[in-house]
Amino acid sequence: MADEVILLDFWPSPFGMRLRIALAEKGIKYEYREEDLRNKSPLLLKMNPVHKKIPVLIHNGNPICESLVALQYIDEVWNHEAPLLPSDPYQRAQARFWADFIDKKIYDLGRKIWTEKGEEKEAAKKEFIGALKLLEEQLGDKAYFGGDNLGFVDVALIPFYTWFKGYAAFGNVDIDAECPKFIAWAKKCMQKESVSKSVPDQDKVYEFIVEIRKKLGIE
Repeated sequence: MADEVILLDFWPSPFGMRLRIALAEKGIKYEYREEDLRNKSPLLLKMNPVHKKIPVLIHNGNPICESLVALQYIDEVWNHEAPLLPSDPYQRAQARFWADFIDKKIYDLGRKIWTEKGEEKEAAKKEFIGALKLLEEQLGDKAYFGGDNLGFVDVALIPFYTWFKGYAAFGNVDIDAECPKFIAWAKKCMQKESVSKSVPDQDKVYEFIVEIRKKLGIE
């Protein structure tokens, strides 16, 4: 019997993009279901009754919630193709640590850059660039965080690159100049079909941010 794989998602979500990339990288066919987050489907509420959030990966009727948990699940279930986590326990732990760092720092600080004003925005910009520089140090001279191939940290991080036009425009921050190694890594990731076909265009995400700012009354 073939696996039934369904992904409940919302197109600009960097968390959903992670699962799209991982599934594409491993060649897993799945059914994509776009969610209206203002009118969540009964299936989403049933499959993620705790947080009621996307993404939710449904594998043979069983839901896996939270993107990093689902990302690890994908890697463990379909481990015959394109492994994301290293086999060494210490390196696996390090990958999980940096993926968690991305969730706690990059997502939160990025949002503050396009929603906050004044001192809070400036502080977020400074901390955001600092976080990217830390990630640059972790990357070192490697092609990817995973070494020669796309790995767990790469898949966790690259979706946020689609939001960078918004960060740059509304935060007045030149990420290309501040973190050239990071940008070079991002562009290398975007050359992979599993990434480029799984994430939206930066211009489309930028327009989404513009609309959200209008709804929030941010000028």
